[in-house]
Amino acid sequence: MFARRAAQRLLEIRQVFRQPPLASRSFSTALNYHIDSPDNNPNVQWKFTETNQQKVKEILSFYPSNYKQSAVIPLLDLAQQQHGGWLTVSAMNEVARIIEVAPIRVYEVATFYSMFNRTKVGKYHLLVCGTTPCMIRGSREIEEALLKHLGVKRNEVTKDGLFSVGEMECMGCCVNAPMITVADYSNGSEGYTYNYFEDVTPKRVVEIVEMLRRGEKPPPGTQNPNRFKSAPEGGNKTLLSEPKPPPCRDLDAC
Repeated sequence: MFARRAAQRLLEIRQVFRQPPLASRSFSTALNYHIDSPDNNPNVQWKFTETNQQKVKEILSFYPSNYKQSAVIPLLDLAQQQHGGWLTVSAMNEVARIIEVAPIRVYEVATFYSMFNRTKVGKYHLLVCGTTPCMIRGSREIEEALLKHLGVKRNEVTKDGLFSVGEMECMGCCVNAPMITVADYSNGSEGYTYNYFEDVTPKRVVEIVEMLRRGEKPPPGTQNPNRFKSAPEGGNKTLLSEPKPPPCRDLDAC
């Protein structure tokens, strides 16, 4: 009985890995497993560019020589910037070699954090915040507008390779919900930017996409003309004057 169950389980696992690559990978850009492909396998050579090798030395200088492994996240981020927004197994292996750890230690980090993409993304990777404050303020409508305008599903790349749409939990600017982030990989690591666009609407995110398509740089931050940064819309309603000091600053003497 045990042997029969084990054989059945092995068959189920094989069926999963026999699925077409796109079908098995379309649900996520932060996969927790690896399947070799022509452009993503351990035999593909990958090295940091000469410019980025200098950045690697700078990053490593921030840590004691016996704690190189602490540089894994910034090095993976630099590798992702260089490789157009996603990490190959060869890139992760190179990071492991540099910080002198077993490759699995790097894989663990790359598959845990959603900021690291394990499949190709667009030159402009658009991330919609899906946490509760943004959802209440219409993040699902924001995502729907982007997907409809670009003609893709979540985590798919447009045919021209310019755009992809994903989701992120929480971007930490709930007061200006809803919001999106644009990771710009169009100019490699030298021109890489990662900008927040807050107080967006379905109409505004489409406008942002078209500005990026034209090579323009939409202004980051709040997209609400009646708001200054994270201040209340229309200006402050409270704290309009200098706050009164406490009657006694020496609390022990009060």
